[in-house]
Amino acid sequence: MRTFVTSYSLTGNNEALAASIAAELNAERVKITEPKTRTVGTIILDILFNRTPRVNQANEKIEDDDLVIFVGPVWMGKAATPFRAGFKLMKSRKGQYAYVSISGGALGPNPKLADELLSRMGKEPAALIDLHVADLLPPDPKPTMQDTSAYRVTDRDVKKLTGAIVDTLRETMAR
Repeated sequence: MRTFVTSYSLTGNNEALAASIAAELNAERVKITEPKTRTVGTIILDILFNRTPRVNQANEKIEDDDLVIFVGPVWMGKAATPFRAGFKLMKSRKGQYAYVSISGGALGPNPKLADELLSRMGKEPAALIDLHVADLLPPDPKPTMQDTSAYRVTDRDVKKLTGAIVDTLRETMAR
């Protein structure tokens, strides 16, 4: 069994995290990119109309029993829509998957994310790690959506988060 880190990032925060996780786990990387520039409007339309956007991805190397760790944002409480094509391709796989995210968090947790992943993948994730930029910022004044959207994770943030994520993934996968 091999490990793949499949990532999508709009701001670069999840990309930095994915690169660090892949290096720590000695995993292969699969980057999802889009042929067109993504906007807030396309995010909203994709979610409202349940659209699967066109993406460029190379997951033909992923085999049935490989572990796939998706690293990407959560938008409006849902996994980033550029993952949808990959979710469809991987739904019939027997292997485990995990979802890791660093997203804004100014509005709080994403309680329906696990249900959405179950619905899209046909099984629960082995691990769901939903981190928030708001937790990296001072609590007073309370971080706003504008604050969390503008924040870019530092090397120190990435190192700290990667350690906790990898520990959780290893513990979860050992079960």
